[in-house]
Amino acid sequence: MLVKADFGGGGIGMTVVEEPAKLEKALAKAAGRAERAFKRGEIYLEKVIPDAHHIEVQVLADNHGEAATVFERECSAQRRHQKVIEETPSPFADENLRRDMFDRVRAAAKAVGYRNAGTFECLVDGNRNWYFLEVNKRLQVEHPVTEMVTGLDLVEQQIRLAAGEPISYGALHPRRTGHAIEARIYAEDPAHKFLPQPGKITRLAFPYKVGVRFDSGVESGSEVTTHYDPLLAKVTAHGSDRTEAMDRLATVLEETVIEGITTNREFLIRILKHPVFRAGRYTTHFIEDYLDELLEGL
Repeated sequence: MLVKADFGGGGIGMTVVEEPAKLEKALAKAAGRAERAFKRGEIYLEKVIPDAHHIEVQVLADNHGEAATVFERECSAQRRHQKVIEETPSPFADENLRRDMFDRVRAAAKAVGYRNAGTFECLVDGNRNWYFLEVNKRLQVEHPVTEMVTGLDLVEQQIRLAAGEPISYGALHPRRTGHAIEARIYAEDPAHKFLPQPGKITRLAFPYKVGVRFDSGVESGSEVTTHYDPLLAKVTAHGSDRTEAMDRLATVLEETVIEGITTNREFLIRILKHPVFRAGRYTTHFIEDYLDELLEGL
């Protein structure tokens, strides 16, 4: 049994219990710490899911009582619980899991009267049991992978839904072709504890190719400051299958030129070429477990 007792906001305190016999003592300890810190001893329990997969479902819902799920995205390649690489379809999910997730997510969206675009985030254990996390009431950073495999413009869909239009036929009956994978280029230095790297981008050049998409708000001469998120660009590649998509993304990242500041570009390439990632066996602990290998020589 793995149970996590949390108190305070944002997981300020946490105790993980692995044996039933230790639960009572752990509860008392956590409650005591909460009482001393906040003058309130309330705590809550949640199940710990070790080596989980973070899988999310894209949702579109209109003002006419209809909701659609536009497939899933695997977001398990994370550092400090922040997504680094995302892909669709998930290499871990099978059709039974997808069917169950999509059916229940659609039902949940309708039950709460959800409207417009959103993402239902979930954790999935090694036996493909899944657990609801939260709803992000917006388009996610990783929405381009869904667009590349479906041909849907999710931004357009969102605007039309907000204007009161019903969900389009294409969204209600989406078709997925091939595989897409996205990497986030950050202004950070992986070799030095991923410290932010502000400064001026003296040269930026993306190798535009068929099957590749770049989303970026910077260019040559842009000043990267400490006042905003260090995300510089999203690079997304599409392929007929997962291997082709990964290879295409790795090649494009290798050919991308960013000068003047340090980025995580090489770190991303190493993830894409790591045997565990390529086999699709990675979980939310992948980067943590293989960090030394991924950083070696950087």
